[in-house]
Amino acid sequence: MFKAKILFIGPNESGKTVLANFLSNTVENVEGEYRPTQGVRILEFETQPAVAGGDNTKCEVELWDCSGDFKFESCWPAMMEDSSGVVIIFDPDVPSHLNEIETWYSMFISSRDLQDKQCLLIAHHKPGSTVEDGPLPIALHLRQLELVHSNLEEKSEDVRKTFSRYLGNIVKAMSESREREEMSIIT
Repeated sequence: MFKAKILFIGPNESGKTVLANFLSNTVENVEGEYRPTQGVRILEFETQPAVAGGDNTKCEVELWDCSGDFKFESCWPAMMEDSSGVVIIFDPDVPSHLNEIETWYSMFISSRDLQDKQCLLIAHHKPGSTVEDGPLPIALHLRQLELVHSNLEEKSEDVRKTFSRYLGNIVKAMSESREREEMSIIT
């Protein structure tokens, strides 16, 4: 069984915790009140990701719901250690988030040399969102990453399927890496 460590990163109040709770089937009674994540929350669960070729591999997931507050920046190198993938979550209704995702990309993705398939951009639409699904004005180098729109009120199962497919890409990358390592030992 593969074990994947996935980081949920992005600006404050972008919906990281809501998505993390939804995808891990964790229920927290927050009564609609915003409570910023302090440092990081780690949610663990098992799932069967959608792997190309129909492989029925189970996967243990450590979903790291990371605070969007830069006061925790000194903790980021420890959070990045042994991560299998990174998901940048932002609110497309907040114009500053479109600029901030470049910072998150440079600090968590380009500095780690992760493959594009190990990364995902989620434009999380909160209730009352006014931004349409579709292309967003993001930096050119971010357009190489898969961009998905999430809306838990209207398309919650689409979000779950997209994340399962993304996990399938992670498991495939981990499997390929393991195979290369085994071949280097043999030869």
